Amino acid sequence: MTLPPLLVSAVAVVRDRRVLMVTARGREVYYMPGGKIDAGESAAEAAAREAREEVSLVLDPAGLTELFEVRTQAHGEPDGRMVHMAVFRAETDAEPRPSAEVGAFHWVTTVDADRCPPAGRAVLERLAALDLID
Repeated sequence: MTLPPLLVSAVAVVRDRRVLMVTARGREVYYMPGGKIDAGESAAEAAAREAREEVSLVLDPAGLTELFEVRTQAHGEPDGRMVHMAVFRAETDAEPRPSAEVGAFHWVTTVDADRCPPAGRAVLERLAALDLID
């Protein structure tokens, strides 16, 4: 039986050639701020909602630029369960603040890839290929 993919959106906030990532409370793994796309919600709307919920950034979905989609094995899911992550670039001068579900945020580069699940590593590689991060 093939499991349906997890459809998620994430936001890439890039500053000084580093991208914003988060760790959940009590966890060590770095994730992109983002999450599942709710029924009736566009990928951009999900990215903006998750940015607000996780790092207290208020973003206009219409102001987000879709960069790429990552398709890879979903972290913590059974073998063969894929994640399809739409990654959006967000431009904001607002300072992120971790929410109740996020333990901390981090500004990362490709040297931090070993702290990320497969989708996060793929995002770092793609952002570096676009010459957005080191």
